[in-house]
Amino acid sequence: MDFHYPRSWADALALKAEHPEAVPIAGGTDVMVELNFNRRRPAALLDISAVPELAQWDRADGHLRVGAGVSYTRLVRELGPQLPGLAMAARTVGSPQIRNRGTVGGNLGSASPAGDAHPPLLAGRASVELASVRGTRLVPLDEFFTGPKRSVLAADELISAFVVRPAPGPEQFCKVGTRNAMVIAVASFAVSLDPERGRVGTGIGSAAPTPRRAGGAEEFLEAELAAAGMWQRPRPLPGPVLDRFAELVTASASPIDDVRGTAAYRRHALAVMARRALSWAWADLMRN
Repeated sequence: MDFHYPRSWADALALKAEHPEAVPIAGGTDVMVELNFNRRRPAALLDISAVPELAQWDRADGHLRVGAGVSYTRLVRELGPQLPGLAMAARTVGSPQIRNRGTVGGNLGSASPAGDAHPPLLAGRASVELASVRGTRLVPLDEFFTGPKRSVLAADELISAFVVRPAPGPEQFCKVGTRNAMVIAVASFAVSLDPERGRVGTGIGSAAPTPRRAGGAEEFLEAELAAAGMWQRPRPLPGPVLDRFAELVTASASPIDDVRGTAAYRRHALAVMARRALSWAWADLMRN
């Protein structure tokens, strides 16, 4: 196995173009598991952990651009107030040691349906920045995933960052597993409320071939809140609205039976999480 260790972003892109088969590795929290269990034997590894550009984040044009090498620990510490839903998800990722090494960029690169960062990023309508020697492109996250552990990432491309607006209102993230952290989600859900624009964002994890939004649930809730004038004058959500939102979230999923849970259990869990997450987020909105 060949090993490449670029020290700059330009060198990393040049090496990826020259060796498209090379698997990127930064924190190694996904790749090393596959190597240790002999599930994957790539011809080469491209260690991008020393590329300084990937460990930076900044704010421009009302958006946050967060480098693919920013760890979960730094995300919680430095960006938690601006991205509360993503920070909630980050706190459930593995142990402190894993959070110190693991990155959202790596989570996106693995493209797992169960990735913890995916639902809050979908709810926040984030985009993924992909780069190669040919140039840079920005892909909306709900167009990035193409199948289980598959994405639109080309062979010569690397994930450079994700781009997302700071939370415009309350956000919530829920995850069901055998425990709250250090476990792969049986199902997960995120919601984001934007009272200024009258928009609702959702994200579903581990309950379909890819992470996905619940578009029908978003449209339903946006219409209900607008018709009742509740964005301007928040008051408790009626039970039937909560129930219908949960039903539409569940209808957007297409779970399977596997060793972590049955499809029926995932549907039930999603309905419960959707109702709870929306209730919590709406309560935050009423308090503010």
